[in-house]
Order: sequence, then structure tokens, then C-alpha cells
Amino acid sequence: MSDAPLKLGFVINDVATEQDNYTTIRLARTAARLGHQVALIGLNGFIYDANGTVCAHAHMPRGSDYADDAALLAELHADDADTERINVEELDVLMLRSDPAEEVEDRPWAPNSALLFAQLVTRRGVIVLNDPGHLTDASNKTYFQHFPEQVRPVTCITCHADEIKSFIASHDGRGVIKPLQGSGGQGVFVVDGHSGANLNQMIDAVLRDGYAIVQEYLPRAADGDLRLLTLNGRPLQVDGQYACVRRYNDSGDARSNISAGGKVELVTPDADALRVAEIVGPKLIRDGMYLAGLDIVGDKLMEVNVDTPGGINMAEDLSGVDFSSHIIADLARKVRLRDQYRRTLTNVELAML
Repeated sequence: MSDAPLKLGFVINDVATEQDNYTTIRLARTAARLGHQVALIGLNGFIYDANGTVCAHAHMPRGSDYADDAALLAELHADDADTERINVEELDVLMLRSDPAEEVEDRPWAPNSALLFAQLVTRRGVIVLNDPGHLTDASNKTYFQHFPEQVRPVTCITCHADEIKSFIASHDGRGVIKPLQGSGGQGVFVVDGHSGANLNQMIDAVLRDGYAIVQEYLPRAADGDLRLLTLNGRPLQVDGQYACVRRYNDSGDARSNISAGGKVELVTPDADALRVAEIVGPKLIRDGMYLAGLDIVGDKLMEVNVDTPGGINMAEDLSGVDFSSHIIADLARKVRLRDQYRRTLTNVELAML
């Protein structure tokens, strides 16, 4: 007997700010193509109803067969896009795909509010991914410091400019400075030993947003970094192909993030990268981080993205491998397990089984 269609929800910052190269749109389009019901919920869309039910205003794709991601996005952005007040507790799976860094200035209240709503719906048997309790703990990059030190670059987190200067000086005038709350390469500065007076400007620019992270410079970063996606705590692999890309920048900009002008190529992770993934896997599993993006340079983990891990669309377009369908099928498997165990498994257990 075939599985019933999933009722699948995606929590995003705002439908209006979604782009056609986002992993969320690719997953939503794939789910619709496979016959599942899809709802997209903005961070301000939740409602705690007077009867105690968690509801939401959601955008609902009308069709199932979209020519590409841009076609789905165009429908969602249209003035007559279908919206509906839904009962979130009736969903099978709720995927949390919002980026807290995008809300720091205008809506700092929004990310945590959505996580609290998501925590409520786990009590109704909805599978919420990544686990909202542990995502609260991972609200900024200090979460990264909980991973084993073997895979972390030497790091200092501070609000004090003198501490940053001292760190840079102790590392031969080299290092990387970035905001504690940030994504996409925004506000990232590479200090190369020749920064001179610009160092003060770099530090001031980062400290404007609060705490700064300063890390040792890794020479292999000059060749870019790897984005390796993990599923259920292990490298995502379909038909022998890893969901892994090398991001690099040949324009003179030291940032390899795609949003900062970086380029991308499909690669197979080397032994160093696979060892990093093996070391960080147990914590991802323990924390219910179903889908994560590891940013790796050599044998070091630069960042772990557990809020909006992207790269599925790039890996698919470069390889021709349908990673999205694999993920949707895996979600259906989790729903089967939930029902077979009569909803007695915890959300973290279901997230990583």
C-alpha cells in the first residue's frame, strides 16, 4: 500500500523575501511534484487560537508540476497567491527554514517566537525539523563552540576591540573577524597581515552588531571551502554522489559564500572533510539536527548551519542527482515510524532515526 500524501509545512522568514535559488523552494517544489500538500509559513504567520490550537496563515502552492523553482516562486509572489488559515497541528512535518540573521535589525523578536510555536506543535505529534528546542540553543554561532576542539579553528568571542587586536597580533597579524549573529558572508573580514589602519574600521563594523568572533586564518581557505550537507547526522549521499560543493572566489574577495559572489563546483569530500563530519555527527544526532550544512576548510569546521542549510539546489543542478526527492522520501519514512510507534517517539528521536 502506498503512503498517504504528506502534509508538509515550511517556516520561512517571509514569502516576499524567498528567492528561486533557495533550498526551501526546491524542497517545496519537489514535495508538490510528488503529490504532497505544501504550506509556507512566515515568521509572523503563527496564531495561538483561543481554543488552544496552533494555527497559521500560510501560502499554499496551487499546482504540482512547476517548470522550475522560479515558476513556483512567481506564483507565491503573485498578488492573487493562495493563502489559507491552517491548523499547524494537523501537519505531518514542519521544517524550520528561517534565517535569524535576517531579522536582527527589524524583527529581532520573530525567530524565537516561531521556535516557541514550533515547540508547542511537537507536543501534538508533528515532526519538527530541525528540533526546535535545540535550535533555540543554536540561536547564534556560540553553538559552534560546543563541537569537539579537534575540528574547530582557534577562536575568540568578544565585544572588546583590544581583545580582537591582541588575538590578531598573536596570530602573526592574520585572522578572520565576523559577527556572532550573521550569515551569507555578511560582515566578514579577512585580516591578512597588511590591513594596517583598516583593522580598526573592520573591528568597528563588526562590533556595531554586538559580539564578534575572531578566528585563526587557515591558509587552505584561499582555495575556498566545502559545503557538505548532512542528513540524520551523516553526509547526505544518493546513488554514490555526495551533496557536497566547493565554494570559491576568484575575484579577490576572500569570502567564498555564494551570496558574496562566490562560485561553486561539485566535489567529492576528501578524507579530512569526512573525518570532520564523523566527529560532529554525534552532536548533530543528539540535538536533532536533521539537515545541516557543514562549512569545512581542510580538517577544520568553519561553521555549522542548522537554521537554513542551503546547497541542495546547487548539488542537484551540478550532479543531476535528485537529493530533494530523497529527503522527502525520508520524511515520509519518519512519519510511518511515528505512526507505527503510536506517537510515543520523541521529536529528537524521530528527527534522527
